[in-house]
Amino acid sequence: MTTLTGWENFYIIIGSSAAVLMGLMFVVITLTAERKGVDESAVLDAFTSPTVLHFCAVLLVAAILTTPGHTTVSLSFCLTVVGLGGIAYTTSIIIRMRRQKMYALVTSDWIWHILLPLIAYVCLLGSGAVVWGSADAALYSVAAGALLLLFIGIHNAWDAATWMAVHRKK
Repeated sequence: MTTLTGWENFYIIIGSSAAVLMGLMFVVITLTAERKGVDESAVLDAFTSPTVLHFCAVLLVAAILTTPGHTTVSLSFCLTVVGLGGIAYTTSIIIRMRRQKMYALVTSDWIWHILLPLIAYVCLLGSGAVVWGSADAALYSVAAGALLLLFIGIHNAWDAATWMAVHRKK
């Protein structure tokens, strides 16, 4: 697919950013848990694990799109699998968010942890279908989904870090 030419720098930048931010999430969670005695694993499972997964999805999409030799079939398959997997995982977050009892959910939680990730993963899923008709349109949809996941991750990581800093165990 020669259409992928020109997208390499974009995916190198967002893939690298996602990898670095994912690493920082590990450091923040570890240091916060050790220093402040945070032991509410349900909250971490509901709010920080998905953030790490979104960063992983961006890294995966960047790796997929920079892999040489894609055909329409291989690209469509990869994007469809990532989209479906992300949608399934995001819907499972609803259960995790409802199970935890340490934090009262607000509207912005539903938007940033459920609605926006679903939109991003639908973009990826849709790209898997659209690539058959218009590879250019599919690549812009992939870029939108990946960037949305990156910004969701940044927002949610900041939200989690500030919550953990304020709500430490005494």
